Amino acid sequence: MDQLLYWWERQQPFALATIVEVRKSAPLPVGTSMAVGPATSAVGHKLNMAVGSVSGGCVEGAVYEAAEAMLADAKLPRIEFFGYSDETAFANGLSCGGELEIFVETIDAQTFPFFGDVCQALRDGQAVAIATVIDGPSPGRHLAVFRDGESRGSVGGAHRDASIRATSQEMLANGLTGCIIINDADGLAGPVRVFVQSFVPPPRMLIFGAIDFAGALSDAAKLLGYRVTVCDARPTFATAQRFPGADEVVLQWPHRYLQEQYDGGELDRRTVACVLTHDVKFDVPLLVVALGLPLAYVGAMGSRRTHAEREKLLLEAGTNRRTLAKLRSPIGLNLGATGAPETAVSILAEVIAVRNKRSSVALSATEEAIHRPLPENAPEYMLQNRRVSIPLPATEGTCHV
Repeated sequence: MDQLLYWWERQQPFALATIVEVRKSAPLPVGTSMAVGPATSAVGHKLNMAVGSVSGGCVEGAVYEAAEAMLADAKLPRIEFFGYSDETAFANGLSCGGELEIFVETIDAQTFPFFGDVCQALRDGQAVAIATVIDGPSPGRHLAVFRDGESRGSVGGAHRDASIRATSQEMLANGLTGCIIINDADGLAGPVRVFVQSFVPPPRMLIFGAIDFAGALSDAAKLLGYRVTVCDARPTFATAQRFPGADEVVLQWPHRYLQEQYDGGELDRRTVACVLTHDVKFDVPLLVVALGLPLAYVGAMGSRRTHAEREKLLLEAGTNRRTLAKLRSPIGLNLGATGAPETAVSILAEVIAVRNKRSSVALSATEEAIHRPLPENAPEYMLQNRRVSIPLPATEGTCHV
């Protein structure tokens, strides 16, 4: 974002190439972008530089050339296709067998006048969805939708904007990114294909228990993009100096902190809670609260004997067995991990498996798809191989994919 804002604030147009559709296997997901903009060499020669990646290296050169051509010739935004076939193996670089649709556009004050405002909102930790027309009338027009319902921009027509605004808000609430197709009653040519990209704050990982394992886990969780909080009620251990990798270290009773964070709207269904203290005076009240909340993952460290005793105490505290089944304990996958770093890998491996509803079986021993499909909570219009209609507000049109 720093580089994009550098160009933007100096009124230097740059090209943005974004993956809008992926078929079969591809190294990077929908929504991944690469930007190409001006740079100056040490001897003053003008050239372009690239930031980001759309394929992990496979088709970067071709995408870079397409972006350069757009900047040089001021072409209209367009979709570029990259694919693989047996007859042209490796010709396009996608030896993984994937097919990509990449939307290439120029970003400047005319094409995206509120780009700076969107960047500032993201820096402030706000959730934003950006809807971009990629096929149909006026390709490259943008509509930004914020979590509180505020929006900026237009994709053309009041009814069309209202439809996209409502759909984008729903996608933003679920953290979804993808294409939608709009047919409306504005009298504008249709249908219109719109790419909606959701930007949400990082998911949270709450680590309870300021022990050595918490340090390794916080460092590793940061690599996965989590906002990490370490919480403990013991002032001797809960210090920022002991956990430099954490975003924050909180000195408070864990169960009170967790409840306060939830009541304050600071947690969501992506939140991960890892209980590492294996001390009943902390664990039991904390787990009673945690298991009653809609969190993505709740795990607790301890031996099998510790778990059996903890389970008994939780039942006595009023937790029913169905709720207790949500608890991952002993925490982590069965990797034979020893020491704090390996234990952190074990825990995060389980977090990823639970998030994606996968087993811990090796890929070589299964025929499951390598990359995760859309989540079960995806709206109907996002589900693969489905076609449904969604009424538009105050119109006779439809929205479908």
